[in-house]
Amino acid sequence: MLHLLYILAFTILALIAVANLIRNLIMFSFDRDGLRSGGGSYSRNSQVGNQGGYGYLSSNKQITPHPELLDSTGKFIKEPLLVMRSINVEDARQQLDALYESSPGQKSEKSEEA
Repeated sequence: MLHLLYILAFTILALIAVANLIRNLIMFSFDRDGLRSGGGSYSRNSQVGNQGGYGYLSSNKQITPHPELLDSTGKFIKEPLLVMRSINVEDARQQLDALYESSPGQKSEKSEEA
């Protein structure tokens, strides 16, 4: 009987957590849309105050982007920030072996073994 009570309690907690997650995703979506359209949803947030703990959303300041998202002239970068190319396992192993053998600790280990 106690096991069923635990299962019921954790099921209720899981449902509350999922509902909270969905509600937060919807609210962030509305806040992000308001950011693009000129801040229409910020007046609603400023009236509510810091009720949700997100005081930075209620301010009417202009948002400054992170410096890594800007190029040297201060414009947004429109290309991907991370480009990964696929290589086969042998090429990766050769590159790792070359890095390992060129490391400073490798030379001292070889001299100690001899």
